[in-house]
Amino acid sequence: MIKNITEFFRVISELRFIIPLLKYKWPEPDDSASLAHTFQESVEKYGEQNFIYFEEQTWTYSEINKAANILSNKLVNDGIVHGDRVVLFMENRPEYVITLLALNKIGAIGVLINTSLTGAPLIHCINSSDSKKCIVGAELMSSLEEVLDDINVKDSSNLYWVKDGDTYECPHWASDLDKLIDKTKTETPEAIKNVTAKDTAFYIFTSGTTGVPKAALFPNTKIVAASTNITRAGYRMNNQDCLYNCLPLYHSTGLMLGLCACIHVGASTFIRRKFSASTFWKEAQKFNTTAFVYVGELCRYLSFQDTCDEEMNNPISKMVGNGLRPDLWDCFRNRFKVDRICEIYGASEGNGMFMNLLNKDQTIGMTNIELALLEYDVAEDKLKTDGDGKYIEAQEHEPGLALVKIGPNAVYNGYTDKKASEEKVIKNVFEEGDRWFNTGDLIKTMDVGFALGRKHYQFVDRVGDTFRWKSENVSTNEVAEILNSFDQVNMANVFGVKVPNSEGRAGMVAFNCELNEFRWEDFSAFVADKLPSYAQPVFVRIIEELETTGTFKLKKNDLREEAFHLDKVNKDQIFIKKPGEASYTPLDNEYYDVIMNGSAGF
Repeated sequence: MIKNITEFFRVISELRFIIPLLKYKWPEPDDSASLAHTFQESVEKYGEQNFIYFEEQTWTYSEINKAANILSNKLVNDGIVHGDRVVLFMENRPEYVITLLALNKIGAIGVLINTSLTGAPLIHCINSSDSKKCIVGAELMSSLEEVLDDINVKDSSNLYWVKDGDTYECPHWASDLDKLIDKTKTETPEAIKNVTAKDTAFYIFTSGTTGVPKAALFPNTKIVAASTNITRAGYRMNNQDCLYNCLPLYHSTGLMLGLCACIHVGASTFIRRKFSASTFWKEAQKFNTTAFVYVGELCRYLSFQDTCDEEMNNPISKMVGNGLRPDLWDCFRNRFKVDRICEIYGASEGNGMFMNLLNKDQTIGMTNIELALLEYDVAEDKLKTDGDGKYIEAQEHEPGLALVKIGPNAVYNGYTDKKASEEKVIKNVFEEGDRWFNTGDLIKTMDVGFALGRKHYQFVDRVGDTFRWKSENVSTNEVAEILNSFDQVNMANVFGVKVPNSEGRAGMVAFNCELNEFRWEDFSAFVADKLPSYAQPVFVRIIEELETTGTFKLKKNDLREEAFHLDKVNKDQIFIKKPGEASYTPLDNEYYDVIMNGSAGF
């Protein structure tokens, strides 16, 4: 009884953060509202406050603003106008933030490229954006140089090179941006007056369920709305907070939940090129990071680290992110003493979001969208129907495919590719003419006790041909298509498999070949060259014959179930690329035991 009363008053106290959001006046399409406008307001209030900590550098809001103005004026002088697209291909660092803001100040669209991409996927992302300029960090010039002949941003005057310390020299095919800018042009560009809430701010690429990466549209209104919700109802942070951000800024989690949230309230942020579990708590203490933007994989890595002195009495009291699975939630909260865990759920291209506003355990929280959870046949990879051909709604606490109704209060922005956008829409679900966004995910309702009468939900799994590994979505069709181009692979069947003590699913591929003649070193080199690290299969199964459905689709269900388990694959041979190794080697019983006891270190 006491516990119930305590929980009642705790939840009621949360209302003081939620009610203001209900009264908040969201920007109209033609309002002057954008990331750039929000940043200008924070500069006016907190100009001399530290904004970014990075390696040995510290930048104030005013310093970042001055640099962004200089760059935006340079871009305007070079002919970049409202609505033009500019590729940004750079690792997390202050120059990335400066470029994002410079582009938004003039109403240009930042085409944010995944830094892991090489070869054909990189070419596609650049060319499909129809960009006028490309801004590349010196640290990634080798990846861009390899595809120069195939991209449509030509001429050194359109390829801006941004230095990264003194390690690299500007190549002949690019222009050194630092030598071109006029550092006296520090005024805010006039073009900011024409930037509105309805304008597209960024293209953020997602693997989707099939094919090549697709560019999801991010309008300014989505950025403003997300920043407001996340800071007020998520973190509950203000300008005195400092956020630890080691997620890539080309993804919506690191960008929207991280950087944009800080800008909204004038908070500071420590940014990192890449995540490091071994230095995390040392840096959290050094920069007094009170908040953390996460994905579940990072939390798992931190939980697997040996206890260290720095994690004791650490400053992190609140965190916002996604993918913290139920099996890890209590462990993370209890070990690291994090008071507030605000799990959110949504898709970059989607039209709705869930948020754990009430700080309940193991939930993606609640939502104000119109949601349908429909029974799904995972084996057949399709929605179930009843005898009349109608979709069946999932029972309470049972998984269902999540659909979000498209309407004025749940606008579907989709992708730049209209055909790809429509493929994510299911029509006539309950009545003629209705339209629903297909999340591609299974979620379920859950009982969280007293919750102001609002349903709470829990993420269950992805469906279809996409799985998640190393914080990235992996398209099985895309990976299979690339593997099929290796001369000894006729038909690759790619899927994700569960690995003990690892978040998401590891990539696995099955195909048949002449095992004694297969060139494993060549294949290993091919995989490393053609696929980003997160999409490279961890396991390979050499199979006698691939099974297909009646419509000639490759069957994956049994393969997923059997996975890499030596006691289930009969006489098939399993190969593995162990962490830190370059080549695939046979999986033996000894290393299989290492994997199963969670010590492989994936």
